[in-house]
Amino acid sequence: MRLYVAYLATDGGADAVALGVRLARTMSAQLDIGMVLPPDRSAALHSGDFEDVLTSQATDWLTEATVGLPDDIEIKTHIAFHDSAAEGIITEAQRLGADAIVVGGSGGGIVGGHTLGSVVTELVHSAPLPIVLAPRGLRRSKVTRVREITCALGTRAGADTLFDTAVAASQRAQVPLRVVSLVALDRAAGYRGSPEEALADATRHAHERLDEARSHLPADATVTWDVVDGPTVEEAVNKLEWNDGDLIMVGSSRLAAPRRLFLGSTAAKMLRVLQVPMVVTPAD
Repeated sequence: MRLYVAYLATDGGADAVALGVRLARTMSAQLDIGMVLPPDRSAALHSGDFEDVLTSQATDWLTEATVGLPDDIEIKTHIAFHDSAAEGIITEAQRLGADAIVVGGSGGGIVGGHTLGSVVTELVHSAPLPIVLAPRGLRRSKVTRVREITCALGTRAGADTLFDTAVAASQRAQVPLRVVSLVALDRAAGYRGSPEEALADATRHAHERLDEARSHLPADATVTWDVVDGPTVEEAVNKLEWNDGDLIMVGSSRLAAPRRLFLGSTAAKMLRVLQVPMVVTPAD
């Protein structure tokens, strides 16, 4: 298994590296830390090789990024040039055979534990690989491994694939899996019935899904299931207990192209209040 960290020499980049190390240790994965740089568009204006200058600076940044990282993880660094940062990150991750791309935040974007810059926003709406989002400040955490995986499961197409992926991840990591169904009563307005009936239907669906899942879960799997409600998605997700070392997995919106990501509105609302890493998985 390989994880590709899209690195920048910023606090967000340090958060991404810290999360990559945590995931690599938990998943027994190799860690690739890479920088994607813009190609020189005006070589004639420079007396030297502009790409050599950028490569030298990026090499220094990557060296600094790996100083002090644990030696129980296989770590490699990479530098690439591409016109589009997002496309370059995807190309590099695929070239290396990565199973997921880890990114950090930037100044701006969604407020709260996660701040998504333009490149990360493009990635969570187009990447063919899972994107792992590191919340701000994760670099300061002393937690070295994932503690528990939470899977936010809905009723739409793709839920079964997300659930199976979450089970596989929890088994590889050897950590408990918590499956949650969120019922936001502000979104129940379009439901043909009262908010109470919407909550009852969600609860019933969750129990039915868990009963179905038990029949093919591994014997040693530790899976719990919760249904939480609130006036909004944000208030519903805040009813859950979260600990340092947790991460949450969500699926893509129904608007996603096959085998591509598309961050949905519910996940985007969750990002506003969550302080734990989020894994966004592609459609199909």
